[in-house]
Amino acid sequence: MAAAFSQRCSPQFRSAGRPDSESGAGRPRHPFSKQALSLILGGLAASTSSGWSADSAAKPVLLYSRYYNAEGENRYLPDDTYKQVIQRLRQDFAVRVHNQPLTRETLAGVKLLFIVNPSDKAVGNHAAPPHVSVADIKVLTEFVGQGGGLIVSGNQENHNLEVEEMNKLLARFGIQATNLYTDAKKLVLPQETPLIGGLRWAYYTGNLLLLDPTNPAKPRALVMNDLSQKPPKGTRDQAGCLLATAEPGKGRVVVVTDSGWLADWAFNEEGIGGVAIKGQDNWEIFRRLTHWAAHLPDVSR
Repeated sequence: MAAAFSQRCSPQFRSAGRPDSESGAGRPRHPFSKQALSLILGGLAASTSSGWSADSAAKPVLLYSRYYNAEGENRYLPDDTYKQVIQRLRQDFAVRVHNQPLTRETLAGVKLLFIVNPSDKAVGNHAAPPHVSVADIKVLTEFVGQGGGLIVSGNQENHNLEVEEMNKLLARFGIQATNLYTDAKKLVLPQETPLIGGLRWAYYTGNLLLLDPTNPAKPRALVMNDLSQKPPKGTRDQAGCLLATAEPGKGRVVVVTDSGWLADWAFNEEGIGGVAIKGQDNWEIFRRLTHWAAHLPDVSR
């Protein structure tokens, strides 16, 4: 399958308008622990059978799914490292957070599904995390094809990142994650970039994407790595795609190769690992991407 993917992640978007249409195998069969179930935030748990938050009926539902994150994995927790981004998302979405399996029932009423740094292995003495299964691929492909939005974020090595099974899902949209990396750097995006042109991306290391230009989901490179903008620390600077989109059926998909860029320490410009990127528009970039993926009004104009 990899041979079908272009190493340059082309084609890119061709117009300045909207796109076309961070310690923490198979699926474990065990009940969820009380600790795992506590991921459901109390203030977000109330919902109606239609899938809309009971106190936010006018807002579309965004599900931050922790299903593929190993129990005990402390990266990107919604009440810790990802606290700010979850709070900000509530401006436009009724946000749900849980670790339940992704089925037609748990996706009912969901407009946008957000998956971050899916785990490869168990953390400590906890059970192994579920990986994307054949059944999951069927459900998620159907969800997106019928108009749902999907955002998946990868990461760098040594972050317990599961790639192989997730790639089987992403292949449905003509996108694949690789083991080629670019170190943390600030990318000022070209003005002509659709949706997010002119904004400053504080990118905190991730893997490269390959795209299959023949896939009917029309995968496109939204952000290509600009080699003229150098990492302040580290030597890895891989030519290729760092952020891609696709439009399968009636839905929209965004795949981004870093998860730390949405962490509190990125928003606060404190940084991590000896790198603190100052002057960034990370929230605005993500806000625009969520609007696009969820078919909400374009906020880039």
